[in-house]
Amino acid sequence: MIRTQSVRFIVALFSLLVAFSVQAQKLPNVMVLATGGTIAGTGASSTTTVGYTAATVGVQQLINAVPEVAKVANVTGEQVFQIASESMTNEHWLTLAKRVNTLLAQPNVDGIVITHGTDTLEETAYFLNLVVKSRKPVVLVGAMRPSTALSADGPINLYNAVILAGSPEAVGKGVLVSLNDQIQSSRDVSKTNTSTPDSFRTPELGVLGYMQGNKPYFYRASTRKHTVETEFDISNIQALPQVDIVYGYANMNDVALNAFIAAGAKGIIHAGTGDGSLAAKVKPSLIAARKNGTLIVRASRVGNGILARNGEANDDELDFVVSDTLSPQKARILLMLALTKTSNTKEIQRMFYMY
Repeated sequence: MIRTQSVRFIVALFSLLVAFSVQAQKLPNVMVLATGGTIAGTGASSTTTVGYTAATVGVQQLINAVPEVAKVANVTGEQVFQIASESMTNEHWLTLAKRVNTLLAQPNVDGIVITHGTDTLEETAYFLNLVVKSRKPVVLVGAMRPSTALSADGPINLYNAVILAGSPEAVGKGVLVSLNDQIQSSRDVSKTNTSTPDSFRTPELGVLGYMQGNKPYFYRASTRKHTVETEFDISNIQALPQVDIVYGYANMNDVALNAFIAAGAKGIIHAGTGDGSLAAKVKPSLIAARKNGTLIVRASRVGNGILARNGEANDDELDFVVSDTLSPQKARILLMLALTKTSNTKEIQRMFYMY
């Protein structure tokens, strides 16, 4: 009788293990690549939501803090960097992008989540949107409050990002940004507040969708080409061309512009006032810079709207490029990548209207 009970117990245990194994195989395989930021930050107390130290918590600790992710995906982590995102560089981007492409080429990786500081999250996301060569989901996630805060938003943001990265609905949507229960386009989203959890917004064009009840709901998609549809290949690129941003303001002069050019800038993003207006003290220097071979892209500091070609300047005559709806910081990214392909302004303008 005891032997029979033992056999039944062993059979039941084996069946349970098989069931767990089958369930695990059904779950998507999601890699979490950690780069630091507030989501990995710690504060002096549970009420510290500003003045904390970013990038102190490792990737495995981040994952372990959200045990619920084990129910929605087979999650593994890798620490790529451990920095505050204001210190993100072109070199970091190239390293990260190459690692993402390597991982997505593996059949046992279904999607990738990248934890990132919020200060430059939108820039990293757009860079990856242009150079990742896979339709598999890539989701950038961060937090506006450190992991030690009473109301830390990192855990739920990470949980939602893992679900999104493992979902069939996110396939082919480009690189996504997920915070505050919202799904945003990496091309269009911006950080709009210094400290509140709802900082990431796309004011005029709107969110792509929402995370609710452990499921993504998409309501629109970007019409701009991305990921596998782009012409950019960074597999053999070791460094990106230097492109700098000159910010427009009242009483503006050309000191910063000339300094960037003297320092070797191959391209300048002019973040002008209004519709990319050119101040009288700066316009001659921009014209001279273009004649000497520096690419000039007119953008706007406003934050929304289409930059009109031949609007505030005769772009055709001056051989300038306009940024379309891209923010200055994202225009810089596209121009850097464009310059790895060509210096023809007509071709580069095509890229700005395409991506």
